[in-house]
Amino acid sequence: MLPHEVIAELKRLTEEIRKGSSALYDAEVALAEAEHELDSVEQRTFLSAEGTVAERTAESRLKSTQERLSRDLRRAEVNRIKMKVKGLESALMATQTMSRIMEMESKL
Repeated sequence: MLPHEVIAELKRLTEEIRKGSSALYDAEVALAEAEHELDSVEQRTFLSAEGTVAERTAESRLKSTQERLSRDLRRAEVNRIKMKVKGLESALMATQTMSRIMEMESKL
């Protein structure tokens, strides 16, 4: 890699990490909203159901399957973004190391 390519890569990785941070925030907000919706549906269903506690719990869980799926998908999205940002941070550190090595070699 040439020095200007290393600098361009450092800038690109830094910008991707910045975008990842924003995406992570948005995904965490969506997850919180999905968890709130799931809790609301479960609690409303539980309160309106009849029978034993076990029967009411089962009914509330059955009627909230779509909300549970939505919550789980939002959680998976948050985890995926975290993994992607972590990978970008590792790539950034590797590129910074290459930059330092190139700087040292140019001084020799």
